[in-house]
Amino acid sequence: MNMVRILSVLPGAVGSVCVLLVLGSLLGVGLDESRTDVPIVPCTDDSVGCLVGMTTENLDVPTSFFLLDIQLEIQWDEPDRSWIGVVDSKYAENCPPDSNGLTSCTSEDFEYEAGGPDSDDGDFEFTLKPGNYRFVTAGKDGSTLDEQIVTINTEVHLSSFVEIVLAGVGVMLLAGAGEMAFPIKSLWKKFRDS
Repeated sequence: MNMVRILSVLPGAVGSVCVLLVLGSLLGVGLDESRTDVPIVPCTDDSVGCLVGMTTENLDVPTSFFLLDIQLEIQWDEPDRSWIGVVDSKYAENCPPDSNGLTSCTSEDFEYEAGGPDSDDGDFEFTLKPGNYRFVTAGKDGSTLDEQIVTINTEVHLSSFVEIVLAGVGVMLLAGAGEMAFPIKSLWKKFRDS
């Protein structure tokens, strides 16, 4: 009986780790804030549409990231004079950026995963899903802005599916460890006999 109680420590410890991982995921892990100067394409009144700038490299999100819930909160300083958005990287084929990141396309040529010219508040949230993305930006009509500071805050959680599985496994392991250490049948028998 004492050996079974000693052996119950292992499933109890693993179950505790699973429950702690779920609790940590519910709170989330925040990464350091990232701030960067982003060049903006000025857009004068007499231009025919505002040309869009695009990052020259893809943001590649691997398939394994379906296990995580990664949220980017993107904020910029001049929402009245510019916008920022996220698009699928396929747009780099029709609107390839030059060495300075400038494309020959306007905002109407894209469908946005998040943000875009309608994001007037100066911020948006983007949940990373497996795929390839690019950031795009441009000035609004009449804007002479050529640069601004963009802040990115990142928060990481486990996906809901992983949280449910871990919580279930953790509870089952803890219940099993409790049963191994203090069998309910034996405790009930002792209680009944006393």
